[in-house]
Amino acid sequence: MELLMLCPGAGAVLGRPALLLHGPRGRRALVVADLHIGWESTLADKGFHIPAQVGKMHRALEELLRALRPDVLVFLGDVKHTVSGVEAEEWAQIPAFFEALSGLVGRLVVVPGNHDGRIEALLPDGVELAGSGGLVLWGFGLFHGHAWPDPDVLACETLVTGHMHPVVSFREGPFFRTTARVWLVAPCDGDCLAEELARRGRGRPEEPSARRLIVMPSFNEFLGGQAVNAGKRRAGDEKLIGPVLRTACVPMADAEVYMLDGTFLGTIRHLRQTGL
Repeated sequence: MELLMLCPGAGAVLGRPALLLHGPRGRRALVVADLHIGWESTLADKGFHIPAQVGKMHRALEELLRALRPDVLVFLGDVKHTVSGVEAEEWAQIPAFFEALSGLVGRLVVVPGNHDGRIEALLPDGVELAGSGGLVLWGFGLFHGHAWPDPDVLACETLVTGHMHPVVSFREGPFFRTTARVWLVAPCDGDCLAEELARRGRGRPEEPSARRLIVMPSFNEFLGGQAVNAGKRRAGDEKLIGPVLRTACVPMADAEVYMLDGTFLGTIRHLRQTGL
């Protein structure tokens, strides 16, 4: 499988919403975000019936693991969909999902997101659960994005987050629009992030060095997302992108936008100006 290198040591798998990180001595980690297993049952309660996607996502992950043979598989938040409790579908699907993957990779790690309440009850033995403040892996700072990361995460040069489900909206004729999942690579000011973290009483990294932030597309292709090329966010949409991205420390208008196939669309500022 080919990679689009988003920064040194981190490549987006072309055609897939998955990130491959390169570590020391040839080690590699595959990172995916926002599966929202059990999401279909929420729609069913509203009268919309969609087949369960967990089998399709498992097959996609199995293909990636067999092709790339990573040492570590990281789930970057929102494995499940129910925010605080656990629905029957999640009890039925999530333990089996992890059991089936455990034989294909040496290490499985879950970084919890805002939808992962009680996720620990669903994880089989051997699956690691990181804290909500994120995880440092080979110098990369990984966190879901719904909460401030830990100081050691912000000390990393490259940050990786999910939560936003970024998409680009395309006009299809005069009345219709379609969306496509995208990657975002935004510059960030590590000193500014450190000051913001300290101001909230969360500590401060001794050597803040964050220079860029990668926002991952959702692994579940049927989820909605935030259209980054919208001219102006509606009131309340700011909450969707999380506390780090709401600061002036991450100028999102300067973020580079890449489609899953590797096509570079320009920056968010460019897309909004051109009215794509």
